[in-house]
Amino acid sequence: MKNIFFICLAFATSLTAVAAGEPDDSKALDGIWIPVKAELGGQPMADAVLKTITLKLNKGEYVVTVTGEPEPDKGTWTVDATAKPKGMKVTGVKGPNAGKTFPAIYELKADTLRVCYDLSGAKRPTEFKSGAGTQFFLVTYSRKKP
Repeated sequence: MKNIFFICLAFATSLTAVAAGEPDDSKALDGIWIPVKAELGGQPMADAVLKTITLKLNKGEYVVTVTGEPEPDKGTWTVDATAKPKGMKVTGVKGPNAGKTFPAIYELKADTLRVCYDLSGAKRPTEFKSGAGTQFFLVTYSRKKP
């Protein structure tokens, strides 16, 4: 169970990458993000777990760190800002998600980022839902203020 949460959280943090969509999105996504709400397969994640995760997006690369874990998750992502909802592809390069690709959708509003990932890697979600029996990971991040 711990591995699934780490993979999900790391994946969720895998939002930094090479932006293929609108340049404004790639610049706007850069920063440090803290998950404030998340659920996997319709089950909410504990606040205590969320508080251990940090996602850093910078110029097309991401780093997800989880307090107590020996190594961070690192990778890239691309966005398709023309898709409805906006699409994202997250690719792990080093760490627990190395070699894995996760299709996702995202929504950015000011300092709030919402992402829904398909952890099975099968196909991009079409809505911001994480229903029972799915491998959809839905997370809401808040931008960390300097």
